[in-house]
Amino acid sequence: MENEKSGSATIYLETTIVSYLTSRPHRDIVIAAQQEITRQWWENEKQRYHCVISPYVFEEALAGDTQAADKRIQVLKDIEILPLFPEIELLAEKIGSALRIPATARMDAFHLACVVFHEIDYLLTWNCAHLANGPRLKQLARFLQSESLWQPLVCTPNEMIEL
Repeated sequence: MENEKSGSATIYLETTIVSYLTSRPHRDIVIAAQQEITRQWWENEKQRYHCVISPYVFEEALAGDTQAADKRIQVLKDIEILPLFPEIELLAEKIGSALRIPATARMDAFHLACVVFHEIDYLLTWNCAHLANGPRLKQLARFLQSESLWQPLVCTPNEMIEL
């Protein structure tokens, strides 16, 4: 979905993005590096895109420690929130089933469904278990093709930094 105003691509910010952006530096060096890449993307690349979230992102951002949640919500306050429709929930159930996403991670299917339904260009995430995961993306592509649905690009911030 290209933003009519700027001609820029639209990017859905999944909850891990705002979490990595606002959290204290992690002791695990891989996660700390991902946090830094997220900060660099936010500062240097974000303006190239029309960024959106869903109420699902907002709901997840509110969870947990109150101070951390406040930081996440503060960052999200100026990001457009996509509307929800009943079809998104039905699509999420189908995607969850097709990708065998466990019930404990069902929100991941809702993020995908929202992006597919609204025909968003990119889904940006650090969730490599159920979203930015090669085998799952192959399953997702098969499912979306079989249903003749929009196929977004799912990627991590390091894949979205222009050199």
